[in-house]
Amino acid sequence: MEPQSRPLDTLNNARHKRVIVDLKNGKQITGELEAFDIHINLVLEDAELRSEGQTEKKMGKLFLRGDTIISIAISE
Repeated sequence: MEPQSRPLDTLNNARHKRVIVDLKNGKQITGELEAFDIHINLVLEDAELRSEGQTEKKMGKLFLRGDTIISIAISE
């Protein structure tokens, strides 16, 4: 993996990988990162709402507004 110079480079390298997204409302969403924009709005495929490590609800394709996101982690 090449060095990252900007935060959006890291997101670009995470495209088509599974990510874990923590939201301001305390919820956690996992899914495959398909797309994003400069506002960190995300489109996830096969998205799932998670609670305490367990799938609570399968959501399919999901759009998340960037202003609702606290953190994004690449799931290994």
